[in-house]
Parts: sequence; structure tokens; C-alpha cells
Amino acid sequence: MKVGLFVPLVGDPERLPETLAVAATTAEAAGFHSLWFAEHVVLFDTHRSRYPYSEDGAFPIAGEDGLLEPFVAIAYAAAVTSRIRLGTGVCLVPQRSAIYTAKQVADCDVLSRGRIDFGVGIGWLREEFEALDMDFDDRAERCRESIGAMRSLWTDPLSSHDGALIRFPELRMFPKPVQKPHPPIVFGGDSDAALRRTADLGQGWYGFNQAPDVAAERVARLSGMLERRGRRRDDVEVSICPYLQPGLRGPDALHAYAEAGVDQVIHMAAGPDPASVRAEIERLASELLGVAGEIERRRRRAHVDV
Repeated sequence: MKVGLFVPLVGDPERLPETLAVAATTAEAAGFHSLWFAEHVVLFDTHRSRYPYSEDGAFPIAGEDGLLEPFVAIAYAAAVTSRIRLGTGVCLVPQRSAIYTAKQVADCDVLSRGRIDFGVGIGWLREEFEALDMDFDDRAERCRESIGAMRSLWTDPLSSHDGALIRFPELRMFPKPVQKPHPPIVFGGDSDAALRRTADLGQGWYGFNQAPDVAAERVARLSGMLERRGRRRDDVEVSICPYLQPGLRGPDALHAYAEAGVDQVIHMAAGPDPASVRAEIERLASELLGVAGEIERRRRRAHVDV
């Protein structure tokens, strides 16, 4: 069982560099597997779109707070670490240029020496798409087409794409990613459509705000989709972030997620200042990493016995 951290980087900009460095170095020293960064380029005082993870549909970050751009944060974290994996949790691919995004993923993989997990989502905030002059209604189709275009940019010496939504002539993009054929593509989202994207194109699935019983149902659903496509469940790493679910941050919950078929649990570690973030990461490490190691040893023994 792997344990990662989701660190929302908001607050006083004068303290953000230290907060990010402390989060990354503390997480790596403690033995966490991964560190994940979210994305929203702009936010709104009011919005018609409903945030899917709050009862009132409001996004929890407001006012003059905002998130650091995830690839900038990843590059910064890569410079102060050497082992921990670094992921976008998630990158809002259909509101972005496919070429620029492919370039950022590849360059971060080079700078981190092959530690990038490319978490992908289709977004929920229509107003953000409109501000970026991108169509919200075709975002699922654009996401799939973007992934196809990016895979060519990452793997082919000469790349081109002529799709319904994305077109570019024959060109070259270098350097290529360190990970071959490319960094793992991890699709976020809880719907059947998100699971289908994972089964068709992904090496990972990232569920959010899910209790173990919900995760178990989704994992079973994903397994069936993979089987129908000639793929194995082991082809996809399943990660779940409990987010703000009460009572799902302790050892018992970790065991329950393991029983549900989850490979990695990603806990949120937030705080108003570097000292608070360090203390929260160290507390989570003390509470969870020993248990996670024992779960993983049991899994390996069970696999050998089979």
C-alpha cells in the first residue's frame, strides 16, 4: 500500500516558496510515495457551476487565495527532492493547449529524472473554460484527443495531428520524457466516463472524496471495463484521496481501502504556514506509513503463496 500527499498550495505568496520546499522535503524524508498538485488558473467570487465535492456547490478557495500552477510547483519540488514522485492532481487538460501541456509534462519529467505522474481531469468549472476561450461542452472529447496528440509528441521523432478539435503539422518536440514510452497517465473523476477513459488510455485512476465502500464499487467497475478491453487490473494503479471525508484518515481506513482494492491512498496535508504543514506531514507519517508497509508486506506474501 502506497501513501501519497495532496498539498493545496494557497495563502501568503511570501511564504509559499518555503511552504512548498518544506512540504516536498518533509514528505520525501518521511517516506511518502508521492506528492500531488491541483490546478485552477482563475477562480470566481460567484459561479453557476457546482463544485462536486461540497454540499453547497461552492469551491473552498475564495477571495485573494489561489493555487500555484501545478507544473511550476512540480519543477520547484523536483529541485529540492530526489525520490518522491510528483503528480498533477489533476491537470485540466481540455482547457489547455495540448502542445504546451505535452512540453511541460516532458520537461518536468526530465528535470525530475523520471518522477512525473500525469494526472488528468476534464474540469467542472464552466466559467474557467469560458475565461480561457475554450469550449466546456466538448471537454471530454477534447481530453481524449489531447492525450492522443501528446502521446505522439512524447514518443515520435516527428509528430503531427489532424483531429476534429486539435490540428498541427509535422513538427519536432524535444526533449522527450525520461519515462518510456511516457509518464503514467492517471485519469481523475468518479463517473463511468472517467473509468472508461482510464480503461481505454490510462495507466492509473485517481478517485476523489470516496469512502472505501464507494471505492470498492468503482474498482470493481473499472476491473470489468479493463477485462473487456483485454487489459488486466494490474495494468492500472488505483489511487484514492479521501479529501475531507470524516473518519477516513487513520489506520483502520487504510486497511479498508486496501480491502477495496486501492493501491495508493492520497491524504490532504494543508496548513497556513510551513511549520503547520511540516507538523501535519510528520503526524500523518507517524500514523500511517508503518501500517501501509505492513499491508504491502502482507500483499506480497499473499501473491507469493498464490
